[in-house]
Amino acid sequence: MKHFSSFITLLSLYAINGAAATYAADKPNIIFLLIDDWGWQDAGFMGSKYYDTPAMDALALDGIRFNDAYSSAPNCAPTRAALMSGQYAPRTGIYTVGTPERGNAQERRLIPIANSGVLDMSFVTMAESIKAAGYNTAFMGKWHLGAGETGGPLTQGYDINIGGNHTGSPRGGHFSPYENETLMDGPDDEYLTDRLTDEAISFINTQSASKPFYLQLSHYAVHTPIQAPERTIKKYNNRTADEYNNNPTYGAMVDHVDQSISRIMTALSEKGFDKNTVVILTSDNGGYGPATQAPDLRGAKGMPYEGGNRVPMVIRMPDNQGSGRLIKEPVNSVDFYPTLIELAGGSMPSNQIADGKSLVPLLEDENGFERDAIFFHFPAYLQPYVGSTTWRATPYGSIRMERFKLIEFFEFGQLELYDLDQDLKETTNIALDKPEITAKLYKRMLEWREETDAPVPTLLNVEYDPNFAPDGYITWSDVEAKLVDR
Repeated sequence: MKHFSSFITLLSLYAINGAAATYAADKPNIIFLLIDDWGWQDAGFMGSKYYDTPAMDALALDGIRFNDAYSSAPNCAPTRAALMSGQYAPRTGIYTVGTPERGNAQERRLIPIANSGVLDMSFVTMAESIKAAGYNTAFMGKWHLGAGETGGPLTQGYDINIGGNHTGSPRGGHFSPYENETLMDGPDDEYLTDRLTDEAISFINTQSASKPFYLQLSHYAVHTPIQAPERTIKKYNNRTADEYNNNPTYGAMVDHVDQSISRIMTALSEKGFDKNTVVILTSDNGGYGPATQAPDLRGAKGMPYEGGNRVPMVIRMPDNQGSGRLIKEPVNSVDFYPTLIELAGGSMPSNQIADGKSLVPLLEDENGFERDAIFFHFPAYLQPYVGSTTWRATPYGSIRMERFKLIEFFEFGQLELYDLDQDLKETTNIALDKPEITAKLYKRMLEWREETDAPVPTLLNVEYDPNFAPDGYITWSDVEAKLVDR
């Protein structure tokens, strides 16, 4: 660990002294691998026996794994906005994908908060700050935060953009022709994951040791449509499935992402960059419910429970420093901005609020990382998956503090408290059993909403049918009464 601490100190000294001529000798290259809708247990290193993920498993073995990592939201656009801005959703105004008024109007009690689909140009993005630290920057894959001169990758800090636009899924599907204005079509039936990997490797091969690079490869996989090459699907037709993971096409999609990681790591080694490159692997939210389910979690993409936004996360440091460690501290997408800026020897924007915290103290295995809680705010509706009658999400806010998680659903003020150490699958609401803890988390969440000006929907929807009202729930009044009784 002394060697790693010296590495960070050296980066800081060069940043202070402005030693721009010695880029690659003192600054690591950074590759950020963001998988779309990749579930928490959709890899061998997370315990799955269904998915064949040797490259992911090797990266986890060589890197530092985070067990309690969260995306900033249960779906993609708000998480990507948090990643690029280092801020929670109330500050970016990006809460969901598209309209917040999803589902049947008769079942929506509230008018949800208006949603933005574009990251405002006023934000100094993570890519802009990394570029200012002396890096070549490239973006490849899914962007989903705007396009062209109103928020596309080329206007938000990237020198190169291949495939990034305003869409949340590949318009033409995962095979060429792609119908993507920022990605030239390939041969018929070329697979998008493989093509983006080709482009990433081409970029790596153009880089030199004289200047560091930052590459963000945001795969459209494993987002719908669920499509993969037949040759790989056949491989999963013969694998032992279970009630949680049994979709051969989805399995093949994960497989091609794993192949992508293998090829990129090989390219780094061949260029001599493998000893001086930080590699991050994570997901933008939980797995897509109809195709996958984390056996140990409740819920899936779009839901307020752990399956909605607990995600796999690995950081592989230069020269595999800290390899094999498992960190259980809860972390969030907003933490990447300050973390990567510190590793790059750059600086955070002086006039932009930073909601995240640098994870460097955790990477160093030191005790300097302190945070009271992480927060989630989703004042929107998400309709049920096809074949289900249960909302994926009604407007809610939640807080994770230590081992406890509190959810407040805004329609009727329902409160749910879970002890994630004892009940990771969130089966038992203990809000009344532990009223002091409920009160502590609820108070802190209200304070955070005030700090961030987080809007809570209160306007009633005139189309709402009261017959859809839930029953048997716990509210703050119930908790207060319990506290008085004690």
